[in-house]
Amino acid sequence: MKKPQSVRSLETLGRVPLSKSFFMRDMLYSEIAAISGLQNIPEDTDLAIEAGRHLCEELLEPLQDIFGRIAVRSAYRTPEINTWGNNRNLSCAKAESNYADHTWDRRDADGHIGAVASIVVPWFVPHYKAGADWRALAWWIHDHLPYSTLYFFPKLAAFNIGWHEKPKQTINSYIAPRGTLTKPGMENFGGSHKNEWAWMTDALR
Repeated sequence: MKKPQSVRSLETLGRVPLSKSFFMRDMLYSEIAAISGLQNIPEDTDLAIEAGRHLCEELLEPLQDIFGRIAVRSAYRTPEINTWGNNRNLSCAKAESNYADHTWDRRDADGHIGAVASIVVPWFVPHYKAGADWRALAWWIHDHLPYSTLYFFPKLAAFNIGWHEKPKQTINSYIAPRGTLTKPGMENFGGSHKNEWAWMTDALR
């Protein structure tokens, strides 16, 4: 599929299913695009769809099956969107570092594909506001899903969740305790972390 050049062709791209619940249109909204007037449309639509399907089918759908509706805050971003946001300190990394990350239609420096979405789990928000530890959700994902990266943020316990051909399996956070929760080689990486997340499955019953 060529990059859309008209409303109709963009509608066609937006109707492409990435999984049973998510469509490409769900992944294209950007506050930066809305304010700046920049387009947030992938150049290589086929690559973006391929990466997005892995993200949605392997990560977002399983999360939604367990915790209910997933709210997508930000997903696909063009290099131009990332550069605009990075230059204005709007929590966007430099364009190249977002390849196979938020920029789904560009391979990373090693030639791999990947996709990231910033999401909120609405079911978890009231628990978080009442004092629940964000690490419960992080460890549940670590124990159950083939993620590559997770990065948690203080507002609404939102987090970036990434799929990648060569998953890193790293969890980082701006919520206390800030920094790296786990990565390969750390003592806490392996085994079950059920003691951290069991209360969630009990609450979901």
